[in-house]
Amino acid sequence: MNYLKSLKRIIRVFLILLFCTALSLAQNKVESVDTSTVKIEEFNMQKSAWGAVARSAILPGWGQFYNESYWKIPIVWGAIGYLGYNWVDRHKLFKNYRDLYNQQFELNNTKNETYQELREFYRDQRDLLAVFIGLAYFLNLVDAFVDAHLFDFDVSEDIRTNSAMINIKYSF
Repeated sequence: MNYLKSLKRIIRVFLILLFCTALSLAQNKVESVDTSTVKIEEFNMQKSAWGAVARSAILPGWGQFYNESYWKIPIVWGAIGYLGYNWVDRHKLFKNYRDLYNQQFELNNTKNETYQELREFYRDQRDLLAVFIGLAYFLNLVDAFVDAHLFDFDVSEDIRTNSAMINIKYSF
């Protein structure tokens, strides 16, 4: 127990020192910029995020096509298609066991526990798959939205220094 307390204390001290070091390095790197030579450009996004969401809402995968993320389209269609196929299969099995349960009850006026359990099992599975289909559809919309926002995100090398450079553009 003492070992865990001392380990937590060491980790806290290490994180505080790391944070202070990073803060001091960041303050040393700050240089004054002559604002008279800075040219401010207005940024216009190339892709509309809500346009991508609307396209994906109409036809799943269309937003990914609009965002030029072609490799995601088969994933979206495959996920929704797989879940849809399983939903139809579970619905057929549910109806089958429901009918068997009802026929057994009409003929013998007794309840068959096996048919009832299977009927409830396949109903639960069908309903759970419907939730997964809705979740996959929603994730398709979220992916289209985020992908449209990140379409203009540029990660390229700086030619002057041959080092990796991250450019972030944002607008309000």
